[in-house]
Amino acid sequence: MPDYQPLNISSLCNVGAEILGENANPAIGEQTFHGLPFQISAGGGCFLGFGNGASLEPTTIPLNATPKRIIVVHRLLESEIFEGDPVGRLVANYIFRYANGETVSVPIRERFEIAVVPPGWGQLPFLAWPDQQDGLHPRYEGNWSAAGNRQTEATQAGPADYYLWVWENPNPSETLESLQIVPEGPAFILAALTLGNLDEDPIPRKAMRDVTITLPQEEDAAKPFRMEVEVDRGVASYPYPLPEKSTDEFLDDERKGWGETQNNSSSPAYVEVTATPSATVTVKNHDETLGEVKWGELEEKGKVAPNERVQVEIVDTGRNWVHTTVVDDETNKPIPCRIHFRSPKGVPYAPHGHHAHVNSNNGTWHVDVGGDVRLGQISYAYTDGRCQGWLPRGEVIVDVARGYEYEPLRTKVEIKPGQRELTLRLKRWCNMNAERYFSGDTHVHFLSTQGSHTEAQGEDLNVVNLLLSQWGHLFTNTEEFIGRPTVSDDGHSIVYATQENRQHLLGHLTLLGLKEQVSPWCSDGPGEAELGGNMETTLSHWADACHAQGGTVVLPHIPNPNCEPATLIATNRVDAVEYLTEAMYGHIEYYRYLNCGYKLPLVGGTDKMTSDVPVGVYRTYVHIPDDQEFNYDNWCRSLRAGNTFLSGGPIIRLTVDGQPIGSTINLPGNGGSVEVEASAESIFPIHTLEIVQAGEVVASTSENNGARTLQLKTSLSVNQHSWIAARCGGPGYTQAVPHLDGWGRGIIAHTSPVYIAVGGEWWMFDSETANYMLTLVEGGLSYIRKTARHHRPGTVTHHHGEGDHQAFLERPFIEAQEALHRRMHQLGIPH
Repeated sequence: MPDYQPLNISSLCNVGAEILGENANPAIGEQTFHGLPFQISAGGGCFLGFGNGASLEPTTIPLNATPKRIIVVHRLLESEIFEGDPVGRLVANYIFRYANGETVSVPIRERFEIAVVPPGWGQLPFLAWPDQQDGLHPRYEGNWSAAGNRQTEATQAGPADYYLWVWENPNPSETLESLQIVPEGPAFILAALTLGNLDEDPIPRKAMRDVTITLPQEEDAAKPFRMEVEVDRGVASYPYPLPEKSTDEFLDDERKGWGETQNNSSSPAYVEVTATPSATVTVKNHDETLGEVKWGELEEKGKVAPNERVQVEIVDTGRNWVHTTVVDDETNKPIPCRIHFRSPKGVPYAPHGHHAHVNSNNGTWHVDVGGDVRLGQISYAYTDGRCQGWLPRGEVIVDVARGYEYEPLRTKVEIKPGQRELTLRLKRWCNMNAERYFSGDTHVHFLSTQGSHTEAQGEDLNVVNLLLSQWGHLFTNTEEFIGRPTVSDDGHSIVYATQENRQHLLGHLTLLGLKEQVSPWCSDGPGEAELGGNMETTLSHWADACHAQGGTVVLPHIPNPNCEPATLIATNRVDAVEYLTEAMYGHIEYYRYLNCGYKLPLVGGTDKMTSDVPVGVYRTYVHIPDDQEFNYDNWCRSLRAGNTFLSGGPIIRLTVDGQPIGSTINLPGNGGSVEVEASAESIFPIHTLEIVQAGEVVASTSENNGARTLQLKTSLSVNQHSWIAARCGGPGYTQAVPHLDGWGRGIIAHTSPVYIAVGGEWWMFDSETANYMLTLVEGGLSYIRKTARHHRPGTVTHHHGEGDHQAFLERPFIEAQEALHRRMHQLGIPH
């Protein structure tokens, strides 16, 4: 006897497909709905029709069987619910008659056992299923217009042609003789009947369960992840790779709270499944079927290996809805943080409202960037210290972090049956605000203002500069600009929506503290400005407009795009320069300009544009004097003053003759010696601490295996104008240990300089750098004159209102040439 037996009722069919409408093309013949077989007549008569010109007389369908259930495929043809008819209108009575004479009569009611197709939004029936199954969007491709919907992963089923109603036989030991259809007026059709001979719900009603998949053969396991799981009588989520490390290795890892290396191979993996016991679960990889298992067997045995290529295991241990609170160990109050939960097998359990896999582990540029962050294998949820959601019973691994001044927490907890509360504690190991250092990210995109506050608080970050900008024909964060900062209720975080203005060849510029927008935001074509756009302005003019408002100009990701930065620096239009990564090219350029006599504080920013970058993973610590309150204006003013350091994890300190970062120390004309003290502390191992003087490492200390603390004291002889900075990081400093953010940027810290003046006002000059700058200035002028797009003279009125647009564009570059030549002339250098 087959598990499910479709009946042939074609001899009783009295209406064709035209009853559904003139151009109707319903599914007929042999069909499968929800993995169940059905036989719909494909002849002239397709259905048993009632009403609407069809029969209103009762019809009897012979059965002569002992099924456990009967699945009826039917459809209501008319409805007046949207005209005010009540729900539950009686459509028919289905009378099941046993051989012993007993009957069971079931009312078939609108929006209970039957409904119209389409039902209208929000009008699906309560006791019947659409003929289509819930499912998944295509994982890796689709229409651009559906990109937003694609993030939902899941698709809700609606009826294509019919509904399935399941009748459970109360007397399966008795022979069921017939089913009599007694119409009650409304028009409807009955398309098919299938007998269910298994003691199961034909359509699964149990919630999803976690299933792991292991591929024992190395050749299969090592392939790049491209797994699919199909279920004929049920549904499965997207599968995802599980971590490669064991629980103990994960708990002992040095990156506690900061992610885990992504497993990109095919094994192990996990998927969520709900299915009937008779369902077949098929595992595929790269479109090849690796094996099939019966869900009922898997539920019974727990683990099944259908062949030597695949092993499937149910790892669901039950679950509790748990309210979690993370408190500060000192204050005993909830603190914002980011948090990740997982089972010992590595299956993630995201807090409710958050994602176990941000955007299905696909790219997130300008997609779903707020509320969660993904670091390699792990997606973390930003919370205010409180969250709730499902956690598995038994051992649960928790991973919690809050910036660089709290000890991350990665530990096991036990969730017992019935447990509904969980409290975790984070310990602060240093308090830079108490030392009057306030951290900020100079470079954040795409978050909302409130999202910036949420993530800043979760990362223990004080300031977020949320930057409006343009990307071709896309303008971002326009609605966030208000020309003033927003401050959290507790005063801990400040968000200022301001701008990054960009030109693809000349460079980018971050304009902090704008009270009015500086337009145009970008210029001169893709990828920054619109296709075919003209060159309307320069970075220097943007800098002037920012300074006119009392703003702060930062040169981001020094030096690239590398053209106009030389002009900006030569004309003193830059207040600070920014590192986004540990790349030595950025160091070379920064040191080059310092050695040429330009005082430039160093800041750190993230250029966050995706959900795989934590806000503040590179951050700027700015010292605000004791007599000034922490606010945005004072933070920017102090940033310009130069007592800053960049941190990608370590807390670094530097004094020269007891004076702090950003100071200028005056020595007599014959020079002298200075006492340098530096230290670095970190939640991550640091391997090297170095003192840099005028671009050269002059003192260092190291720990090959990494240490939480490094210290260095030295005396340096200085006989000419110079500068001193401290930096720390990986082995030899240049071999930085990478974060697991999307950039893989290194764990480093670097101070701004202390300047040493010898025999007068501080100055430095380097002829090679000056000529390098002049070359870049020449390149900018050449581009403006020979390459950039321009409107025909006299055909437009430009934003600046000047009559000579070419002169407007060239002016800053000519100013830079004059400034450099003037310095050379003053020093007697041929040029």
